[in-house]
Amino acid sequence: MTTAHMHNELLEHLQQLEAELQAQQLWSAAPPSPKALESTMPFMYDTLQLHEWLQWVFLPRLRALIDAKGQLPHQSHIHPLAEHEWEKRSDFDKRQLLLVLSRIDGSLNGCGMTPPPAEDTRH
Repeated sequence: MTTAHMHNELLEHLQQLEAELQAQQLWSAAPPSPKALESTMPFMYDTLQLHEWLQWVFLPRLRALIDAKGQLPHQSHIHPLAEHEWEKRSDFDKRQLLLVLSRIDGSLNGCGMTPPPAEDTRH
C-alpha cells in the first residue's frame, strides 16, 4: 500500500470517527483547559475522558501527520482501550465508534509500514 493511499484511507476513517463522536453527542465545541492538555500521562487519562482525547489530541495529531505527509504511528491499540473504557457506559451507542476505532487500528497496524523486528544476532 502506498503512503498516499494509506493517508487517504486513514483520513476517511478519521472523518468517520469525528462524525460518530458528533452523532453520539460526545463532541464538544469548547476545548479542554490548556492545563488539561499539558498532561504527560498516556492518553491524558488523568485530565481527559477518552472521547475528549480522541477529539482534541488523537484526531488533530493524525490529521497533522497526514497533512505533512509524515510518518504515521507504526502501532495503534485504541480499540481495546476504548472497549475497556466504555465497557460500563450506557449513555451512548458505542458500537459504531468501536468499529471505526478498529478500522483505524487496522489501517495503522496493517499498513505494511511497520519496520521489521530487529534480528537476533545471538546464537
